[in-house]
Amino acid sequence: MAEINETAVEEKVGLGKELLTLAKKNLRDYMMYIVLIVIIAFFTSRTDGKFITALNISNLFNQAAYVAVLAIGMTLILILRQIDLSVGYVAGFSGAIAAILLEKVGLPVGLVIPLVLIVGLLIGLYQGVLVTRVGVPAFVATLAGMFIFRGLLGVTTSKLGGTIVIKDEIFIALNNGFIPDFGGAHNVHIVTMIIGIIGACMVVYSQIKARRNKEKYNFKVVSLPIFITMLILISAVIMIIVTVLARWKGIPWSAVIVGVILLAYNFMLNKTKLGRYIYGIGGNDQAAELSGVNVKNVILFAFCSMGTLAALAGMLYSSRLSSATPSAGAAFEMDAIASSYIGGVAVSGGVGKVTNTIIGTLVIVSLTNGMNLMGVDTFMQYVVKGIIFILAVAFDVRTRRNG
Repeated sequence: MAEINETAVEEKVGLGKELLTLAKKNLRDYMMYIVLIVIIAFFTSRTDGKFITALNISNLFNQAAYVAVLAIGMTLILILRQIDLSVGYVAGFSGAIAAILLEKVGLPVGLVIPLVLIVGLLIGLYQGVLVTRVGVPAFVATLAGMFIFRGLLGVTTSKLGGTIVIKDEIFIALNNGFIPDFGGAHNVHIVTMIIGIIGACMVVYSQIKARRNKEKYNFKVVSLPIFITMLILISAVIMIIVTVLARWKGIPWSAVIVGVILLAYNFMLNKTKLGRYIYGIGGNDQAAELSGVNVKNVILFAFCSMGTLAALAGMLYSSRLSSATPSAGAAFEMDAIASSYIGGVAVSGGVGKVTNTIIGTLVIVSLTNGMNLMGVDTFMQYVVKGIIFILAVAFDVRTRRNG
């Protein structure tokens, strides 16, 4: 009996020690999750629960969509130790083009969306060529782009009377609509629940597969009790969010769009040669070039990708407002850059994950959303976001230096 008790005590001590070690080693990776939880808890308590209502969570996803799309593209740029300051007004200009093609030219939405994406691609190609072929520093090239596309947005909208109202229902549904459900009206959105269950199962499967691969090659893994606990917590969070949404109108189309882009870019960065090249160039571009990597083409790809995603973000923003305005795009690039750095992209380049960038986006958008619910002054919101941003970067720099 005494031996059994001693074994149980040793297991508890072992698990506690392992949890403490994991927390210390992975504090930098998990800090953004902790911050997000604290923000959610704070605004929930200060708004009498309004922050976590189904309506506000849906609004949060819709507000975060265009920032998330920009931040995913910006993550690649920052990993490569480049910068793109023009993305905000490229997004605003692209949204205006979409509005003009829909309402003034009369083109169908199925043709407008690919045309605007091509425009974004060409803008990214233009700026990428300036950086990689002409040799203009990215800061200068994209700062000039910010001026150019801000001017083009103003000229375009002013000649058409300022704000261009969009009436196309399909286009408006991009960032205001929800995925359809089976049959008639239900108290619970069935399709959303099915997607949530499938999503939770996929996460569990991927984590188990990753653990088995590590064990196969004798890499260190966490103990089974901690691993199972992690899976239960992740699945619980997914199902709680999905259940809340299912009791409202379901999953917004904007969340589906962001999810598809996130999966595609996460696969590209982690499972393809191009992804390895991006990380390699960000870590040491000279070593990558000596290894046979065409550094200029990879950087050019990143700018083309950024331009295309900026065009998509602009359409999502115009869809949300159901209009294109002369002020669209102001400070979008700041939110995208902040989301990437808060999400763990290293200031020195070479490190970053698009999955973590989404968490950074939720931190930024949750701050804005929560402060709006509390009635905080707009100018003070910028102060708060700036403080969070500098603290996140300072924390990252210090932990990497000490680690």
